[in-house]
Amino acid sequence: MSRFMRIFVLSMMLICGFSMVANASAFRVGDQGSEVAEIQGQLASLGYDVVADGDFGPATAEAIKSFQASRGLEADGLVGPGTYSALMGRSMPEISRGSNYISRRVVASSMAYIGVPYVFGGTTPSGFDCSGYVRYVFAGAGIYLPRTADAQYEVGMPVSRGELVPGDLVFFSTYEYGPSHVGIYLGDGSFINASSSRGVAIDSLYSGYWGSCYIGARRVL
Repeated sequence: MSRFMRIFVLSMMLICGFSMVANASAFRVGDQGSEVAEIQGQLASLGYDVVADGDFGPATAEAIKSFQASRGLEADGLVGPGTYSALMGRSMPEISRGSNYISRRVVASSMAYIGVPYVFGGTTPSGFDCSGYVRYVFAGAGIYLPRTADAQYEVGMPVSRGELVPGDLVFFSTYEYGPSHVGIYLGDGSFINASSSRGVAIDSLYSGYWGSCYIGARRVL
């Protein structure tokens, strides 16, 4: 696909994403905004290890699960009406899905493949390499990326580490110089990737290893 066509497809997906505003029943991984920050702030006030940054990532989901278990609720990591009421002490507001619809879809899809083994050159759920995994997940949302990590690094726009949002691509210089490894940012400083040691798994962007070889991020959503 030519660069022009990639830009056109991405633009159309963004337009569709803004128009696809629908009510939903729960806050979940991939959601963003002030309401998420309020939820995180309340969790933090109760002693849970979360940061009120407005990005609903894996750490927030784990805190929600712990809170739900402590209150005898289903520990699914979703903030539905029952969990919201127990946590916030008020009725849950109406949730709208707008500009972050596609990124939420990408994040949710990415987590469905946790545990899939690493296969060099792999591009399917029977086995992924890093860029094959990212390409497969984004294709499921109708966004078609180049095949390799270094080519994916040329797509979209660069973003700083402090500006990362769920769905951004994060890149690392690992076995060779330059962008040789790629993952999908989830929020809370975590990203998901197909690593040669563990297959598809969630890692911390700030761990000793990944933090030392991080080279940048791109936003394609």
